[in-house]
Amino acid sequence: MKWNADLYDDKHSFVSQFGTSVLELLDAKPGETILDIGCGTGDLTKKIKDLGTEVTGNDYSPEMIAQARFKYPDIKFEVANAANFKGEYPFDAVFSNAALHWIHNPDGVIKSVYEALKPGGRFVAEMGGKGNVAKLRSTVKQVLVKHGYLQQAETQIWYFPSVGEYATRLERGGFRVTFAAHFDRKTPLQDGDQGVAKWIKMFGSQYFMGIPEEKQTPLIEEITALLEPHYNENGQWYADYKRLRFTAVKE
Repeated sequence: MKWNADLYDDKHSFVSQFGTSVLELLDAKPGETILDIGCGTGDLTKKIKDLGTEVTGNDYSPEMIAQARFKYPDIKFEVANAANFKGEYPFDAVFSNAALHWIHNPDGVIKSVYEALKPGGRFVAEMGGKGNVAKLRSTVKQVLVKHGYLQQAETQIWYFPSVGEYATRLERGGFRVTFAAHFDRKTPLQDGDQGVAKWIKMFGSQYFMGIPEEKQTPLIEEITALLEPHYNENGQWYADYKRLRFTAVKE
């Protein structure tokens, strides 16, 4: 998947804005070494650095890393696969916001993070949890099936685990889970009834692979119309987010 870093910064800045509360959970101290995995265009990485830490950001997307390096040239950013990376030195903490649900090899992520941490180091993250954007996903599938796009309808873009599932994986990977929460967080979409289309183009374009561009627009308009009773609250549209947030310590 090729990311549009400009669209991400312009219309989906809520990703880093909501991540600010995850930074409180990280509770970074001056002088700590911290790795931000799935850092996107680097806005939260910069906030971590401003706390006096020595921070490195990595992301699988070269486009995101190029944008991060342009915006924050004094921070080290690397293109890396979160499910298989090597840190240059052990970190005090590994942080991640809104990235782990893109990775279909969670055990690889947990192993890589474990190896990157110092003994007693912490893994602090938020990701999409079980049921995240369930209404949107079911509606997309419904419309694709209706129009005969059966293969696209079965596309599995994300990994949205429950607390029990992910905590079990963390414990099996050598971590002690000290905090975990699964909660609803309806998330505002920008630009009214165009918000669904922009969200899909940014995050769900894989659903439409192989479908001609001119046929995608009416499909997305149909999806938007079906979602309106659930997403439109007096002109402000919200997506049905459910988040999983946790802290785990390397034992």
